[in-house]
Amino acid sequence: MKIKGPEIEPRPMPAKLSVTRLIDEYMPAFNGARLREACQLLVNKILRPEVTVGLSVAGALTPAGFGTSVLAPLIQAGFIDYIVSTGANLYHDMHYSLGLPLYSSSPFLDDRELRKREIVRIYDIVIDFESLLSTDRFCYLLLESELLRGKMSTARMHHRMGKLIAQAEKELKRPHPSLMSAAYKADVPIFTSSPGDSTIGLNIAAKQFRGLDLEIDVSADVNETTAIVFAATRESGKSAVVILGGGSPKNFLLQTEPQIQEIMGLSERGHDYFIQITDARPDTGGLSGATPSEAVSWGKIDPSGLPNAIVVYADSAMVLPILAAYVLTNAEKRPKKRLMKNLDGLVKRLGKAYKGRRLGVRPAKQKPR
Repeated sequence: MKIKGPEIEPRPMPAKLSVTRLIDEYMPAFNGARLREACQLLVNKILRPEVTVGLSVAGALTPAGFGTSVLAPLIQAGFIDYIVSTGANLYHDMHYSLGLPLYSSSPFLDDRELRKREIVRIYDIVIDFESLLSTDRFCYLLLESELLRGKMSTARMHHRMGKLIAQAEKELKRPHPSLMSAAYKADVPIFTSSPGDSTIGLNIAAKQFRGLDLEIDVSADVNETTAIVFAATRESGKSAVVILGGGSPKNFLLQTEPQIQEIMGLSERGHDYFIQITDARPDTGGLSGATPSEAVSWGKIDPSGLPNAIVVYADSAMVLPILAAYVLTNAEKRPKKRLMKNLDGLVKRLGKAYKGRRLGVRPAKQKPR
């Protein structure tokens, strides 16, 4: 029996080494190999014009600056088409929009002393409490805008907030765009699966006591994300999901396929490509329904796509910059899909397909590709 796979040929590491050579030549096994496979899958298959790429973001990534340093450049290169994020990541990214400092510190500080000095801690990142209050005041001012009136999905709300944030960044002469302003400029929808579970949601709730006419439509969030995925796999298109961490954003991104197949009864085969960066374990429930094999049983992943499904068991804050550096170096920029402009049409298309379905008749499964 011939053993398949490239031979491991260890070579002394040179003093100067590009990220491409580091990934391609010096990560032969274990989760290093899974990272290499994820990087190569992105460059060779996922980041093509016909693939719609959805990203989920959980964990405290933007406090570490990754919204500006990593995610915004990926958006600008056309590598991200839509996002599901925690509201906390969007809120903390606004500190950088306003030029408010966050500091790299230690995870072993005395939190009682920090409380006395009005400093808050996110593991080894510290922020002056006044910076939080300044961001809250800015968020409160955003909610004064006439743009944020009526009933809307979180994607439409974040798009309008992104416009105002981009204006503020210009006035403050900020050198680089934040996550929400970059997404606004590229028409990348950003959804939040739990809109009340963040300081943005807290500000909205408080302002409703003062008559705020803004209502978040969670059903619209479900329909808009589902419509994006439904359209992605029609004709010759394909769908990819890239999951940073887990939590509610992961499930919200993946539930689009059960919504199409199980609830709406429409023919679908599941996502074609799947990459997850996580430190959770399936046996404790932390990856429930989200390992590639489990996701196949739910119809979330095309069974024939399992070779294109990769889980890197590692800290996403460690892996994300390496993965982004690799794709920004090796993948050609893609035309932006600008899904935000097309959301209404995509939802109408999904609704038309659902209303035209014969009730009580199970659809034929799409053939795997």
